[in-house]
Amino acid sequence: MLDIRILREDLARVEAGYRARGLTLDLEAIRRLDDQRRRLQRDIDGLKQRRNDVSDRIARLKREKAPAGEVDALRTAMQQEGDTLKRLETEWQAVNNEVDAALLTLPNLPHETVPAGRDASANVEVRRIGVPREFSFAPKPHWELGEQLGILDFERGARITGSRFSVSRGAGARLERALINFMLDRHTTEHGYTEVLPPVLVNRASMTGTGQLPKFEDDLFHLAAEDYFLIPTAEVPLTNLHRDEILAESALPIAYTAYTPCFRREAGSYGKDVRGLIRQHQFNKVELVTLTTPERSYDALERLTRHAEAILTALDLPYRVMALCGGDLGFSAAKTYDLEVWLPSEGAYREISSCSNFESFQARRIGIRYRPAAGKKPEFVHTLNGSGLAVGRTVVAILENCQHADGTVEIPKALRPYMGGAERIRSE
Repeated sequence: MLDIRILREDLARVEAGYRARGLTLDLEAIRRLDDQRRRLQRDIDGLKQRRNDVSDRIARLKREKAPAGEVDALRTAMQQEGDTLKRLETEWQAVNNEVDAALLTLPNLPHETVPAGRDASANVEVRRIGVPREFSFAPKPHWELGEQLGILDFERGARITGSRFSVSRGAGARLERALINFMLDRHTTEHGYTEVLPPVLVNRASMTGTGQLPKFEDDLFHLAAEDYFLIPTAEVPLTNLHRDEILAESALPIAYTAYTPCFRREAGSYGKDVRGLIRQHQFNKVELVTLTTPERSYDALERLTRHAEAILTALDLPYRVMALCGGDLGFSAAKTYDLEVWLPSEGAYREISSCSNFESFQARRIGIRYRPAAGKKPEFVHTLNGSGLAVGRTVVAILENCQHADGTVEIPKALRPYMGGAERIRSE
């Protein structure tokens, strides 16, 4: 959520930020509502002060044994003003609700270093690691390899549930489990994250806090009876761990990692990636979340991104890092790096992780602050998150990049201890 003071004091900056996102929004309407709310607040404060003054006067008159009629007149006037106060407070609450609802629809402002551009074509490559392998045969897509090896079953997944669900079994199931354990071990033992096992059902306040609601409700799986949501990413419960808390500056940064299944309806994506594991309704992911001070958050973004990259490097998968332009930024992000892994079947790089700095945008919605060591007033923390990594997409990358002409798939060396020492996946 944006700080309303920016809209009041620097509207030009906000408008420029949204132009960088390719958006034109009616910000004046929100400013008018805010002005109305502030006028009502001034009137309310004035009436409350007058009420206190009259109460003091009545008390003084009683001590001075003033005529009863004089005291009764003041009491009558107070009662009338009390009715006015109740009416104004009701009006203020209604306008305040409108302001809050409007602010929840506004995306974050891009950081000054975000590249200009309207869509993904304007994203900027930051670095490229590894060289895509040259095959002496036509590489197969992962879904074909997985079915031939007997480790992926899309037909039965669709039969059990519906389209965009799959079944992993045998070495396929073990590969996912190996990747989850490998990623968590790296992030906890080498990168300094604390592992968390959070709920995968969260309430509306948690989804609203991280920015999934109200904008993306159509993309979420919702349990209407309880008003709970299946999480689209562990970012939601991890960031909400400290909702409405004031943290000591000495406790920062806080770094969490979690494995969870994730659930997305993928509304509007039909016709895209209809085959395979790239765009499933249910998938596994290891997430990274950091809470830190504003001064350190952009260093933290670089560090978190490197932690996600370290997994790809350890698996010897070619990838590149892309800085997203303003028009391609997510709703809550101020700056994002996408990690894109090479997929031979497409002859292209595909996203496997997004690492973002949200600055105070989420913390303002959730109410996470810290108390500076210098004794200043509490300030909002900056929150960051990234996939470290999307497990299903990592399976895709391993199957496609590590395949051999005989249909077997070589297991990356870093994963072999998690796969019982096996060197290849063979047909089951």
